[in-house]
Amino acid sequence: MPNEAKTYQTLALETLIPGILTISLNRPDIRNAFNEVMIDELARVFRNEALAPEVRAVVLKGNGAVFCAGGDLNWMKRSIHLTLEENLTDTLTLTNMFALLNEFSKPVIGVIHGAAIGGGVGLVAICDIVLAEKETVFSLSEVRLGVVPACIGPFVESKIGASHCRALFLSAERFKAQKAKDVGLIHEVFDTRAQLDEHLSTLCKNLLECGPIAMAVAKRLVLDLSWPERRSRVPDCIEYVARTLAELRIGPEAQEGVSAFLEKRKPNWIQKT
Repeated sequence: MPNEAKTYQTLALETLIPGILTISLNRPDIRNAFNEVMIDELARVFRNEALAPEVRAVVLKGNGAVFCAGGDLNWMKRSIHLTLEENLTDTLTLTNMFALLNEFSKPVIGVIHGAAIGGGVGLVAICDIVLAEKETVFSLSEVRLGVVPACIGPFVESKIGASHCRALFLSAERFKAQKAKDVGLIHEVFDTRAQLDEHLSTLCKNLLECGPIAMAVAKRLVLDLSWPERRSRVPDCIEYVARTLAELRIGPEAQEGVSAFLEKRKPNWIQKT
């Protein structure tokens, strides 16, 4: 595999350690916010380059100041003008991308810095092992826009449980890496990037020493145990969470919330003082 892929607009691929594919979100000018192109490309890379037999594990990170700031403003703005059916197509594509990454058969290591907001938290949730810098900010901020973290909901809930989801989905609280570790969203917190990178190098070496088939079976076992109804009900689950967001997007609250955000004003459900 070449060190740099030239076929992706929003991702950068490299192999710094033989056997470890690093996938970097590569829209640093807009804080790695994702749109339909990035969603498609994330699905494509996990269906293609990441499945190459020489790849034993994947590192997912972000270039620039933050890991991922959530949805691209222009992508969010477009949803206001879509019909229910168009929104449902959009949200199903997004949910299926998260499902694909979540069930990827090889270890996925998340390297998180700066911020992971909204859908960025969804990308954190699908990672098997997550390392983060201490000052990284996390937030499930969707309710501030009049929507909900529906498409990422099954994956975040599987990671941190219903109790923490209730608190964080409803409050849109901004919290640092130590709390993210305390609730189970991430696994290790580092004071400096140098410390994180040193641990990442050791972790990758450890993974390369593990049986690839055994790791794949172990990951499948965890998924089966933590979401036992997955095989028979995942299509229904995906339809449910995608439809939930699609229906909200065409409703008055989401229309107002997204419009207010784009117009840099408070939405009309915040009382003026």
